[in-house]
Amino acid sequence: MRRNVAVSAIRLIRGRRFAAPWLHESGILSPPFSLFFSNFHSDRPSSPKVPTIDFSRIHALDDAIHLFHDMLRMRPQPSVRAYSKLMSVTVKMKHYSFALYMFDEMRLRGAPVDEYTMTIAINCYCLLKRVDFGFALLGIFFKSGYEPNVTTFSTLIKGQFLDDKVADTVKLFKKLLDFRICEPNDVMILTVIDGLCKAGQIIAARDLLCRLERTRWRPNVKAFNALLDGLCKGGLVDDAFQLLSKMIHNGISPDVFTYSSMIQGLCNVGRLKDVKDLLNEMANSNISLNVVTFNILIDALCKDGKVKEAEEVLGIMLQQNINPDIFIYTSLIDGYCLRGEINKAKQVFDSIVDGGLKPDIISYNSLINGYCKEGRVDEAWLLFLEVPCKGLEQNIRTYTTMIHGLFSKDRFNDGWKLFKDMEARQVHPDLHTYSTLLDGLCRNGETEEALLLLRMIEGKGVNPNIVTYGALINGLCKNGKLGVARDLFNQLPSRGLQPNVQIYTMIIGSLCEEGFMEEAKSLLVEMETRGCAPDIVTYNVIVRSLLKKNELHEAIPFLEEMPQRGFSVDPATFSMLIDQVQGQNEDDFLLKLMKIVLPKEIVS
Repeated sequence: MRRNVAVSAIRLIRGRRFAAPWLHESGILSPPFSLFFSNFHSDRPSSPKVPTIDFSRIHALDDAIHLFHDMLRMRPQPSVRAYSKLMSVTVKMKHYSFALYMFDEMRLRGAPVDEYTMTIAINCYCLLKRVDFGFALLGIFFKSGYEPNVTTFSTLIKGQFLDDKVADTVKLFKKLLDFRICEPNDVMILTVIDGLCKAGQIIAARDLLCRLERTRWRPNVKAFNALLDGLCKGGLVDDAFQLLSKMIHNGISPDVFTYSSMIQGLCNVGRLKDVKDLLNEMANSNISLNVVTFNILIDALCKDGKVKEAEEVLGIMLQQNINPDIFIYTSLIDGYCLRGEINKAKQVFDSIVDGGLKPDIISYNSLINGYCKEGRVDEAWLLFLEVPCKGLEQNIRTYTTMIHGLFSKDRFNDGWKLFKDMEARQVHPDLHTYSTLLDGLCRNGETEEALLLLRMIEGKGVNPNIVTYGALINGLCKNGKLGVARDLFNQLPSRGLQPNVQIYTMIIGSLCEEGFMEEAKSLLVEMETRGCAPDIVTYNVIVRSLLKKNELHEAIPFLEEMPQRGFSVDPATFSMLIDQVQGQNEDDFLLKLMKIVLPKEIVS
């Protein structure tokens, strides 16, 4: 009865028959089922001499192929355990199709198979994102009288997540519970909760966990950790805190992974004060930080510009005899580069080897980017050339960063030569690369070529994003091509994009420069009605444009509005405002206005 219910449940979930045509169509597996059924659980006479098989000699696919054919010729035949072992080794090497070929050959040649072999084969189909074939194979085993266990179903559940069949997975899991087809274990529960969270179905994962809590299949700390991590990654940190409290209330002790996820979530939203509270909580619970937790802390502090504090955390880490990994070194490099302290970043880079590690391409990219931002392009270039000498390959970020650095120093020919070299090495450009190229062309006044490049990008089926269009619009505005820039600006909604505040500011600034003040004012109103509020840069651009034309009184309404929005003038606007006021008669209103719009640090 239970087997019939299981078959019905699976058919209901999949919505298809477990027929065999797929076996012939797949090109991977085409067995005669009579052989399969006759060999499944076949009893074979034992032999006193069991063949010795050396699996340690398998280092590549060819080794596995040769050993498999040797095993087929062995007499007496190797056990099903030996064949399963060979399939597992092949799967670990990620040669899933060959593992399925072995499964096919084993049945064709009468080699033994069992439920473990079947689960390996199903896992291969799942890893190949053909979970439908996995279900078809399960149907065959049902017909043979075999009832799959929790491992088999866990494998299929994982396969459905890999194949983006989230709704089907939830249905299957609920059927397994409702019809008691198998007892879900900790691994299956974790697979479902983690899979839902990674698919962005956080609420569904939480509801399922709550349902399981009311049954005898109580989720363990790993399942709670998966949901808590999903909440934190989704920015739902307060919900994660509630879940943490619930865990403790239910007698489930948080571990270092629990706290690491919480700390990462808090760092992502800038709540560093709460991080300190959690660290104290960990200390009170005698939970030691691991390298992952230290990684999260140091990276967050570096991104916040607090490199000194990050170094102090590193010191604590070393005192606890926890060796930093390459990610920690790279975070420190990024942190120093962010502060413009490139020499200190280089010192950290050089210390990687002293720590028993080797710089990877990410750490090289970080330092190259730091040098380029400081305008030290020649030093960045030397590092770029060093990469292949260290056994590493420059990736798309390495090339794009270096090209951008060359363009920023007006070395356009060198930048384009590097791009050609990149293409020759089969490193394919991404949107960031194309945006950099467009920016370079515009910097060099080659706006027509930039427009042609945009058409070429679109012709390749690549969809430029708002950053790409922004680079081109900015270049067009700066090169006096306001009409073309406005046409491109007006086309953005039809391309599924909405202008951001930076692009609005570019157009408004150009309109002011060209004397189209009324149109600039209209666009300022329009951007707000479309949910894009002007920022401090927008207002400073407008005021500066008016002051350049000696139109102080036209600028005054904008200056008056700035403090109402919490904005102040920047140094460039302030300097121009001083010049304008000095040219006027004593005017208490203007002096009062200047005090209002000046930055607080200047006034104080």
